[in-house]
Amino acid sequence: MSEPRHCPAVLIAAPASGQGKTTVTAALARLHRNLGRKVRVFKCGPDFLDPMILERASGAPVYQLDLWMIGADESRRLLWEAAADADLILIEGVMGLFDGTPSSADLARHFGVPVLAVIDGTAMAQTFGALALGLARYQPDLPFAGVLANRVGSLRHAQLLEGSLTEGLRWYGGLSRERGIELPSRHLGLVQASELNDLDARLDAAAEALGASCDAALPPPVTFAAPDAQRLAPSLAGVRIGVARDEAFAFTYGANLELLRALGAQLEFFSPLHEQALPVVDSLYLPGGYPELHHHALSANAPMLEAIRAHHAQGKPLLAECGGMLYLLDALTDVAGERAALLGLLPGEATMQKRLAALALQAVELPEGTLRGHTYHHSLTSTELAPLARGLSPNGGRGNEAVYRLGRLTASYVHFYFPSNPDATAALLRP
Repeated sequence: MSEPRHCPAVLIAAPASGQGKTTVTAALARLHRNLGRKVRVFKCGPDFLDPMILERASGAPVYQLDLWMIGADESRRLLWEAAADADLILIEGVMGLFDGTPSSADLARHFGVPVLAVIDGTAMAQTFGALALGLARYQPDLPFAGVLANRVGSLRHAQLLEGSLTEGLRWYGGLSRERGIELPSRHLGLVQASELNDLDARLDAAAEALGASCDAALPPPVTFAAPDAQRLAPSLAGVRIGVARDEAFAFTYGANLELLRALGAQLEFFSPLHEQALPVVDSLYLPGGYPELHHHALSANAPMLEAIRAHHAQGKPLLAECGGMLYLLDALTDVAGERAALLGLLPGEATMQKRLAALALQAVELPEGTLRGHTYHHSLTSTELAPLARGLSPNGGRGNEAVYRLGRLTASYVHFYFPSNPDATAALLRP
């Protein structure tokens, strides 16, 4: 495990959120996949929805990269492993290229991955070149591949945008603003991949449109250093963990599930929406999702509510994150004012807001150890229960989320990244 590996790679970034990074990254992934290449895609920073789309586009699992939440060493391991058999590595950035600490630019620089800048060309002509030049030269030591225009109106529009580039900046093509290509979104981001019946048709259309305007040649290879050897004790050997997974609970990091299996756990997936009994398990993991879109159906599934209450009454571990925590409350009210009674294991209620309530990276010191993760939600929760701990954001973002504990139940708005502390994760879920 000491030899470096080499693989063509770019990091897709933009001047700001909303420029269409995910659409372009997905189009690139599907374009190269349709050419017979093996594509691995990563997402910079915390996100659940974009990876769902990118997995469908690439046909391979999508993991997070981040210098703080995931860490430089773990990020290096993931890239090195992907480089073993991938023909192309794509990394979708987060927010604007230089936004946040650490930023997408920091990640690109750390691993020597050149940046492919995506710029929304709507209502823009020669100014496109000025914006591209600023992104390329703002940090002189940033590796820069070139620029790709999104939401291009016509062939003439694309020619104006390409002609505005100076100082040898490479043109990677333009993606049309056709409605059939853009990916729909809702309050937490893109719509889940499973909800888009025409997703593959959209991805193929985007790939075809992009392929008609750009050279599909692979970028130059990037050298990825080998990681340090990783040894994990089988601290969850024989433990059966029930993981909620359906339309209401789908925000799960692939790396979290991979770690649980590496620790020896047996994962049993179940649906709080559609099933009436829990599988035979020792512990429960209720991840985030969209319970507010299904709270009446969750409330009506009385057998499942009783099964989870019985699990908790037996003193078995239960870890709930964000949407999973809302499910534990007495009730949840959606933005239309409709209220539904839920599990009642955690005293209090939550109400959905029309605006973002919190967004921040989080580090939480628990009795089991410190875990890192993030918070991102549109609900506010009221409870008289005193928190066990509070999160701390490394860059001053809104959050400082409370973590609650009742017996073996641990609940918070924080989405934990389990590989940030495998021992703490095992302690939370071990009977």
